Amino acid sequence: MDIEKIAQAIEADAGMPLDELRQSLAEMQVGVGRVHTPEQILLRTARHETGLSQQAFADLINTPVATLRDWEQGRFSPSGAVQCLLKLICKHPEWLKELETH
Repeated sequence: MDIEKIAQAIEADAGMPLDELRQSLAEMQVGVGRVHTPEQILLRTARHETGLSQQAFADLINTPVATLRDWEQGRFSPSGAVQCLLKLICKHPEWLKELETH
């Protein structure tokens, strides 16, 4: 990856020099820094809304905790059905009380 060439193209598109762009590109090249996918953010938000640990949340949605960790760390993405459940949990965390009793 030619960092200088990429930086020049980005700055040309922006129409101005961008501070620390080259440093950010260099960090990206070596894998420094984190990128969070929308699925990771959704999962973490849903779990945060419940206040549950990874283990408790995984138990609640009937998923192995290792799978939940893989989703949270971005190694794999949850299925569409799980994403739908997570969206419902984010909007209505109180509904989980009903899941706990069934």
